[in-house]
Amino acid sequence: MALLVAQGAGCREEKQAEPLKSLRPAPLPSLSAPGDAGAERHAPSSAEVEVAGPAYGEPPPAGALRLALAGERVRVGEEPFTPARPDDAARLARRVKGHTVLVVPDADTFLVQTSELFTVLRDAAESVWLAHPDGPVAYPVVLRDEVAFRAWLEEVAPGKLRIIMRADGFELTTSVGKLPGPDANGPSVPVRAGRQDIVTLRRGLGLLKGRFKTSEDLCLVPSFGMEVAQAARALGGTFTAPGEPLFDTLCFVFPTPHRAPEGG
Repeated sequence: MALLVAQGAGCREEKQAEPLKSLRPAPLPSLSAPGDAGAERHAPSSAEVEVAGPAYGEPPPAGALRLALAGERVRVGEEPFTPARPDDAARLARRVKGHTVLVVPDADTFLVQTSELFTVLRDAAESVWLAHPDGPVAYPVVLRDEVAFRAWLEEVAPGKLRIIMRADGFELTTSVGKLPGPDANGPSVPVRAGRQDIVTLRRGLGLLKGRFKTSEDLCLVPSFGMEVAQAARALGGTFTAPGEPLFDTLCFVFPTPHRAPEGG
């Protein structure tokens, strides 16, 4: 009997295995919903619906080639190019080869019109910067088409933070899910007063950086039916102050150029 009691006590003293739910990653932080105390601290007054905030970024690189967008055409200085034409694409590649290029968006060029241009810049330019349309700042970007972006997502690394830029707002997505916003079924940062909310985007990215402290890169994935200028404005949300980025590397995703099938 004494032996059985001792054996029973030993069984009770065995350490229980941790439940599987304890192995789950820590939950993502959440942006406060409208009406919460946190939201009231950050929301603008009714007299001032300010969602853009200051245009933070880096000073444009000195000596960069300025490339101005104009729909299907671009200009480097006074020299025009139409990158969708193979001859012009080859001529543009020679012009930008080995140079730092500052892309200056206009108000009416859409991402879907830039696939050939960004392919040339990715392959030929030394580095590429995207100018903010409303302020004297710019952003160094790593250009990735859709194929390269999918390869980046498949890399084994924590975080994999990206901004999915949609017409109704910003979806802040990570390797463990999206950052919850005021509406669980909506974007993390919905539009406000019909405008993209850069102020709240900046706050949301700060929360993600605090959660994924070792993540050094971030990808912006704009809707390809969106203006390049709108995407450039969104990059301002990745800076907390002039010259103070939240991430070391900014990736900019552009549409993969359409390839004609073999034989025409």
